[in-house]
Amino acid sequence: MNQTLRPGRMALADVLRVGGAGLRTRPLRAVLSSLGIAIGIAAMVAVIGISSSSRAELDRTLDALGTNLLTADPGSTFTGGAAALPLSAEAMIGRIGPVQATSAIGSVPDAKVYRTDRIPAEQTGGIATYAAREGLLATTATAVHSGAWLNAATGSYPVTVLGADAAERLGIARPGPEVSVIIGGLRFVVIGILAPSVLAPELDSAALIGWPAAADRLGFDGHATRVYTRSAEAQVEQVAAVLGATANPEAPNEVDVSRPSDALAAQQAADRAFTGLLVGLGAVALLVGGVGIANTMVISVLERRSEIGLRRSLGATHGQVRTQFLVESLLLSGLGGLAGAAIGAAATLGYAWYQGWTAVVPLWAVAGGLVATLLVGSVAGLYPAIRASRLSPTEALATP
Repeated sequence: MNQTLRPGRMALADVLRVGGAGLRTRPLRAVLSSLGIAIGIAAMVAVIGISSSSRAELDRTLDALGTNLLTADPGSTFTGGAAALPLSAEAMIGRIGPVQATSAIGSVPDAKVYRTDRIPAEQTGGIATYAAREGLLATTATAVHSGAWLNAATGSYPVTVLGADAAERLGIARPGPEVSVIIGGLRFVVIGILAPSVLAPELDSAALIGWPAAADRLGFDGHATRVYTRSAEAQVEQVAAVLGATANPEAPNEVDVSRPSDALAAQQAADRAFTGLLVGLGAVALLVGGVGIANTMVISVLERRSEIGLRRSLGATHGQVRTQFLVESLLLSGLGGLAGAAIGAAATLGYAWYQGWTAVVPLWAVAGGLVATLLVGSVAGLYPAIRASRLSPTEALATP
């Protein structure tokens, strides 16, 4: 009775052990071959993770600060000159139904700011002087870092609150009754320093004084140069549509209306585009790593022809030889992918910790990176595996 002989099937453990033989016997080559894959995956995971952490932090900031802040600024006249908001602009804007709060600043252009009266006149440090309403901080969601803010009692006296950048430029770390600056030739006591303002960055490089003090001591004309409004979230667009006409009914086209949170949203969109570019560069590195693995596997087939011939002569089938080299390629790329994912996640965690963000490492990025490495490994190892399986035992054993 004739009985057809069939080759034995290799268990999964045997497949992995045989496929990993090349890695164990040539560990340095395995590490170097996996390095390209690791770099590509690390770059992709780190870029996506850092970008996701940045966007999450920005979203958290916007949630905390709100997106319902609108500003009205004087634009240009029909002839190209500088326009001005009417003195009644704040009061008129405050009468808009959905508007919940208003505040304003007014520029005092001739009031230069110096640390002492011995500083040369041209060294202003780029610090602007603004008259400020008492409700400015609440409306713009700006906090006081140290000291106090202007109020009804101090707003008429020669005192000032410095923005974060202005204080740094003037070399002032803390406010106090003995700390003063020169504004418009007069000495003003520094009673407070603001924390950085996200939605009103113009305050960071400013010296802020009370509205009455600016008018009485520095000749401020009383015209607001920026009006801030907080509106009901659901009606921000409607308020924006009428804000210009309400602020200056005679010339609504001379009023520029903006939404500070839109700038942050645009920054977020730019971050997404930049992230796409960096992910593309990571994909190129991944492709280069795949080419390196393919080259390694081709060389491995050439060097191990005797081994292949011996296995074939002992009964290994074409498929088993093909599987051996394909698994070896997958292990090379898989190890590189795991190392790259770990490095990328660690880089994200480290950078987020340094920036004070909540770290976000999307699982889809890690999983996608690992899947990509396996795909690259299978493609890179396919040709060498097929080439190895086609070697005949006699040809392979005859190779010196």
